[in-house]
Amino acid sequence: MPARRQLLAIIAALGLVLTTFLPSRAQTLTIRQAEALASYDRALAEFKSILAERRRQIEAKEPLPNLPGQALYLARVAVISTYKDLTDAMPSRIGRPNKFEIPPAYFDAEIEPLIDEYSKLFDVMEAPPANAQNSASPFKDVVDLATVIARAKGLAPDHADAAGRISLGLFFAETNGKQNVRNGRSNTYMGSFQTGPAEDRNGRRKWETIKGEIAAIDPGLSARDDKEEARARGTDQRFNHWTNVRDGLMNAHADVFREIPGIVKTLPNPIDQMKLFELIQIVPTPTRSALKSGDLLNYRVSSPTIMKHLRNNSIFAFGQADRARTSASFREILGAMWLFNRKFEKAMAKYAEIKGR
Repeated sequence: MPARRQLLAIIAALGLVLTTFLPSRAQTLTIRQAEALASYDRALAEFKSILAERRRQIEAKEPLPNLPGQALYLARVAVISTYKDLTDAMPSRIGRPNKFEIPPAYFDAEIEPLIDEYSKLFDVMEAPPANAQNSASPFKDVVDLATVIARAKGLAPDHADAAGRISLGLFFAETNGKQNVRNGRSNTYMGSFQTGPAEDRNGRRKWETIKGEIAAIDPGLSARDDKEEARARGTDQRFNHWTNVRDGLMNAHADVFREIPGIVKTLPNPIDQMKLFELIQIVPTPTRSALKSGDLLNYRVSSPTIMKHLRNNSIFAFGQADRARTSASFREILGAMWLFNRKFEKAMAKYAEIKGR
C-alpha cells in the first residue's frame, strides 16, 4: 500500500507540473486565431438561436415576421463565412467532407443537422399557396418547354437538348426542384422559376409572339399549353407550374438560347453551362455583355452593385478574403459558384432519368 500511495503522489505531482507549465488552448492561440474562433462561436450560437425561434413560432402557429427566411439566410451565411475565416487562421480546423459537398474549409461537418433543420424550415415558410396548380410531370415540363423554345429560336436538336438540360438546372437552382413555391426572402419573386410580376408579364408577351411556331413544331405541347392557360386564367399564373416555367424562360433565357452553340464550346462542362444561365437570373446585364465580348471567361465585372448581387446569391459571400473582392472575371465567378454544384448534379441525374439513360 505505501508503494501505491507513493506512485499516486508522483502522478499527482507530475500532473501539477504539466498543468503549471503547459499553456492552455486559449493561451496557444494568436490574437487573430482567438478572434476568428470567437466570431465563429458567436455566429454559430446566433444561427442556433434563430433556427429555434422560427421552429417555435411555426409550431405555436404564431404569425411569422415579414421575409421570415432572411434572418435565417444571413445567419447561415455568417456561420459559413466565419468558419472560413477560422480555417484561414487555423488550417488544422479543416475537417472531414460533408454531405452537402461544401468545401470543408467553409463548413464544419459536425453541424450538418443544423442545415437540415434550415431546409425544413424553408420548406414550411415557402410552401405553395392553397390554390397553386401543380403539374404531375414538373421536371419533364421544364425540359419540354425549353427544348421546343430553343427549336423555335433556330437551334439544332443537340443544342436544343442542351437548352432543356440547362433549364432543368435553373429549376433546381431557383427552388431545388420544388414547384410553385413562395419565397421566404422576397415578396416579389415567386413560383417554380421565381419570377416577379413584371417578368411574368414580359415572358407571356414574348410567348405569344412565337406561339404559332411552337404549334408547328410540337402540336401536342401547344395543346397542353392551351389547357394550362385556361386552367390558370384569373389567377396569379406564377403559381401554375407550366405557365411560370414557360414565362420565366421566355423572359430571361429564350434569346440567350441562340448563344448555346458558342457557349458549349467555351464551357464544355454541362454544370458550367448551367451556372452561366443562372447568372442570367442573378446579374443579367453583365452576363449578356460578357457573352457579347468574345472573351467570356476573362470578362471582368467591378460594379459594387453587381458584386453585391453576387454575394446576395452566395457567390463571394463567405470569408473576409472573398467579401473584400471589388471585381471578378467570369472564370472566377463560375469557380465561386460551388454552392450550386450539388443542385446542378441533381438536375443532371434527373435529366438522365427523363431521357431514359
